[in-house]
Amino acid sequence: MSDLSMLINGQAVAAENGASFERRNPLDESLATRAPAASPADAIRAVEAAAAAFPAWSQTGPNARRALLLKAADALEAKAPEFIATLPRETGATAMWTGFNVMLAAGMLREAAALTTQVAGEVIPSDVPGSLALAVRQPAGVVLGIAPWNAPVILGVRAIATPLACGNTVVFKGSELCPHTHQLIAQAFIDAGFPPGVVNYITNAPADAAAVVDAMIAHPAVRRVNFTGSTRVGKLIAVQCAQHLKPVVLELGGKAPFVVLDDADLDAAVDGAAFGSFANSGQICMSTERIVVDAAIADAFVARFAAKASALPLGDPRGPNPVVLGSVVGMNTVTHCNALIDDALAKGAKLLCGGKAENTLMPATLLDHVTPAMRLYNEETFGPVKAIVRVNGVEEAIRVANDNAYGLSSAVFGRDTARAIAVAQRIESGICHVNGPTVHDEAQMPFGGVKGSGWGRFGGKAGIAEFTDLRWVTVQTGERHYPF
Repeated sequence: MSDLSMLINGQAVAAENGASFERRNPLDESLATRAPAASPADAIRAVEAAAAAFPAWSQTGPNARRALLLKAADALEAKAPEFIATLPRETGATAMWTGFNVMLAAGMLREAAALTTQVAGEVIPSDVPGSLALAVRQPAGVVLGIAPWNAPVILGVRAIATPLACGNTVVFKGSELCPHTHQLIAQAFIDAGFPPGVVNYITNAPADAAAVVDAMIAHPAVRRVNFTGSTRVGKLIAVQCAQHLKPVVLELGGKAPFVVLDDADLDAAVDGAAFGSFANSGQICMSTERIVVDAAIADAFVARFAAKASALPLGDPRGPNPVVLGSVVGMNTVTHCNALIDDALAKGAKLLCGGKAENTLMPATLLDHVTPAMRLYNEETFGPVKAIVRVNGVEEAIRVANDNAYGLSSAVFGRDTARAIAVAQRIESGICHVNGPTVHDEAQMPFGGVKGSGWGRFGGKAGIAEFTDLRWVTVQTGERHYPF
């Protein structure tokens, strides 16, 4: 039996036949969590509980929904010590990253609470005499939210907060890599007093993920799906949703370019690049992946950047001393990044700091003079290994920034703000920050990407549009004339 429970219809439940799976600590392979291994039948139970709760919840007034979301924010914050004990054990994340996750996630819940009275419509002029034409936004139904392990509190809350604010009920599928962390989120909603069935939580063994997700997407009660994760898996989910004509919001991989123009404030650019590159060991969808720097100032920038990166503290996140870089999520990341380093060095790149790792404690690693012939130029590392590409002038900088399959976040640094904005407008990404890091999230902003980074937007009124149905409703207030 598992140490954890799933939450279905307000009750803590085990998986069918008591099935469970284990998550191991990436640092030492000790047992981190034993969690329920849901079957497709378990997943359907969760969907049916959410469907049964939908009529009452969708008719619950906005202020009542707001009050519960605010209570959930408080309940989540109260669990900060549990998150700090759990997340490093499951994923190797640092306490600093865990605390930031809890803080931002609580803010997302409070922002969602503020949205409950913003689910608005409009009156549209009609050519029919006496016809009052309304565009009305209504809850869609059951929303399936699927969140990843890398920013698990932020992205877990994001998967379900705005859908709840809009009057939907949810099934939250936790990550196989952090099932206890994600259960703490679901438990916060139960602690806050959400009615049974409004928030349901399931976990599954890695081998069962496809069957469990496919069963839920196919269920008629599921009306929206949102997924944050890899582009590879996102494409599979998009295909399943297309087969059932289910709208889906996808936030997928990234290869965020960080453009340093020839007039950039180098100290500010180095600070922004270091934060964007190495926060959570580079395991963030928005992480800076490719530093595109003008050759005129490249030597000066690279020297300062390498000095800062090499000084970032690395260590066991469970130790007494705070670290910036803890463990990456597993040896697969180490193997992948080591291969990228080998390939780049064999093809002429210069190692500035860091290098190959033998375990999941990976140092901040910078490779200069990276070219398109190297795998590092194109492939997402999702680790603390970063490519520096030198360019000549603005046009080449824009071309290199756009020369990849992704388009989530980006950044441009330059003192001439008008020129930097003009560059930002030509970068193919859903998000671009001028004189700010690629890693930046706020609950009220329209968050999402283009190209291989997905479609749809989380956050604010953009999120309302994703998780409601827009209906045209007319009221004939006077006599209507017909041609026959």
